[in-house]
Amino acid sequence: MRRTTRALRILLLTGSYAGTPDHPRGRRVREALQELGPIFVKFGQTLSTRRDLLPRDVADELARLQDKVPPFSSTEAREKLEAIYRGPLETVFRRFDEEPLAAASIAQVHGAQLAGGEEVVVKVLRPGVAGQIRRDLDLMFGIARVVVRTWPEARRLRPIEVVSEYEKVILDELDLMREAAAASQLRKNFESSPLLYIPTVYWDYCRPGVLVTERIHGVPIGDTAELNRKGVDMALLAARGVEIFFTQVFKHNFFHADMHPGNIFVDVGDPADPRYIAVDFGIVGSLDPRDQQYLAENFLAFFKRDYQRVAKLHINSGWVPRETRLDELESAFRTVCEPIFNRPLSEISFGQFLIRLFTVARRFGMEIQPQLILLQKTLLNIEGLGRELYPGLDLWETAQPILEQWMNDRVSGRAVISRLREQLPEVGETLQEFPQVVHALLQRASEGELEIRISAPGIDQMRRDNLAIARRRQTNLAGAAMLIAAAVLVGLGASPAWMGWLIGAGGLLLMFGPHR
Repeated sequence: MRRTTRALRILLLTGSYAGTPDHPRGRRVREALQELGPIFVKFGQTLSTRRDLLPRDVADELARLQDKVPPFSSTEAREKLEAIYRGPLETVFRRFDEEPLAAASIAQVHGAQLAGGEEVVVKVLRPGVAGQIRRDLDLMFGIARVVVRTWPEARRLRPIEVVSEYEKVILDELDLMREAAAASQLRKNFESSPLLYIPTVYWDYCRPGVLVTERIHGVPIGDTAELNRKGVDMALLAARGVEIFFTQVFKHNFFHADMHPGNIFVDVGDPADPRYIAVDFGIVGSLDPRDQQYLAENFLAFFKRDYQRVAKLHINSGWVPRETRLDELESAFRTVCEPIFNRPLSEISFGQFLIRLFTVARRFGMEIQPQLILLQKTLLNIEGLGRELYPGLDLWETAQPILEQWMNDRVSGRAVISRLREQLPEVGETLQEFPQVVHALLQRASEGELEIRISAPGIDQMRRDNLAIARRRQTNLAGAAMLIAAAVLVGLGASPAWMGWLIGAGGLLLMFGPHR
């Protein structure tokens, strides 16, 4: 009954809420999401960045979810921390601020000072949050199953797979040691970068339920009035946000996937050279190299208006069925994309593009890729931030050079050599097993297990001849393979050196020695 009631509230967000129909629409939506739980709060956080898709009153209220979630009591926070550290907080911190700095859907942060004088923030999970999230996930799975059973189109959208992917993300967010590791990796990636600053992690104080990091000072990215008052170059700031996204995705292949305004600050020490500061690293993502490649090529082809290339990429990637007609898919992409290019590049919205893409999806059976959901969410966040900071933002002007450089680096001789070096250990292990594999292959061939069986009257001699030819080919193939392996081993300076020469001699014997 309780789950049913909560599900109904999802469908009645714009209706009366908790007996207060006189409350403004935006407030009712925000309060309903807060009651529904942490997962739905995060959904509202994402929506709050898309002011181009939401009524202003709703967007303003949802923005409060970014860092205005009601905190839990300082007494609960202290009790939980003392249980984790197994002692009074005074023995851990020189100072601990009872009043939280911010509260989010899963955790809240308090200011503190270490014994050495370092100013830090202490992030602690909400009491009982793990159980609440588990219940929310069960509800989402239940809704997804109902949708699949009752709506034929839902199978294409793969709602159960989408929820499963999100389940992994949200459960990982409950382990603050994972978040500490993610923060360290991001800090390493952007070390000395003018684009983004990541606070230091104090590992000695971190636990699965506690994260302690350097306290940063900056202007919240959503406080545009203060940024303008400080004289910040808003066009540069917006462009750098886009550059950070594409750098993370295509250069580092490790990206902050929760870049809503509550997690982003700006270092305004030099207003003409503003630098982003990121916090909250509970959700990070990476892509399969093939998805990276296809995404980069799709973006490039899309902005070159090469719809045939876009269609080919979608078929080759398996994002649409392989039997899809190329000309029809190309025409469909042209139909939904051309209206976008009738506007200035600075007005092109990836959000609107994705919406239009569903038209193609319904027609050609395109399936949503669960592994790309985090990426899509992050892109929407960045675009929303950029438009808010600088409405004239040209997303493509910043993204194109990064993508083109990444593509060039992928096909350069240096990149190819680097990838070969990375694969050498695996190649070496394979080559060590090669003699045994060749021996087993030859034994099977000699025993007739690889023969081609032909049953037909009057062709016994042909059968014998074919068998002899097949055996000869197998032997030659094995000999050639051994020669290649020997050349690779000798060329790489493999140890012991005699192994390469021995394999080469065996290959020559197989190819040119006596045969039956």
